[in-house]
Amino acid sequence: MFKFHYYSIIFNLSFTFTVCTLVLPFQNTAQAAVSFLETQSPVLIQTKVEDFLQMQTQGAPGRVEVVVGVIDPQIKLSKCAALEASLPLGSHAWGKTTVAVSCTTPSRWTIYVQANVSVFANYIIAAAPLAQGRVVTLNDITFANGNLANLPSGIYTDASQVIGLIVGTSLTAGSVLRQDLLRSPLAIKQGQSVRIITSGAGFVVGAAGYALSDASVGQLVQVRASNGNVVSGVAKSNGEIEVNF
Repeated sequence: MFKFHYYSIIFNLSFTFTVCTLVLPFQNTAQAAVSFLETQSPVLIQTKVEDFLQMQTQGAPGRVEVVVGVIDPQIKLSKCAALEASLPLGSHAWGKTTVAVSCTTPSRWTIYVQANVSVFANYIIAAAPLAQGRVVTLNDITFANGNLANLPSGIYTDASQVIGLIVGTSLTAGSVLRQDLLRSPLAIKQGQSVRIITSGAGFVVGAAGYALSDASVGQLVQVRASNGNVVSGVAKSNGEIEVNF
């Protein structure tokens, strides 16, 4: 009997020790799992940035490609219920840019993520040298294809946008046509007789005058009325000047 109890005690002590050593690693694993679940996934942040930039570039004249930068894995952010993306002041959804991703609940934080937006499309270039003052025709232009984000602002992507415009400065063949290089034809010339139109609720008043400067359609121009008064108005294509008081 004595021997039976002796071995029984040893067995119980050994079993108790073995159970304890198995439970401790399980507790550590569970704590690590909870900690992981409470941390915001960098992949979800990157997805938010990509979706945001895709939405910002809807309607762009070409194929849009968005590449989101890698988020430092050492940055630990608490898990967010609803991520919000925005463009910081000075950033834009074109070329190399920065997107702010913020969280307000359950905790407040903001991270800035780098990205690059490319827009591949056709754009208009000069098919031959164009002299200053030339009226652009369909034969004067051709198309090239590339990343619009790498080009200067104000480029043209549709032929209808440039036909009839005036070359403001001489251009070589292959020059990218931009808004600052072309201008609209003159609708009003200095000294030209014009009709000054003033309208309001239920009335339209017209008066004679003459332009004091050149102007294209939509530009402001000063006009001297027949009574000697000088007024400013918007040039129209039919020789009229629209004046609002």
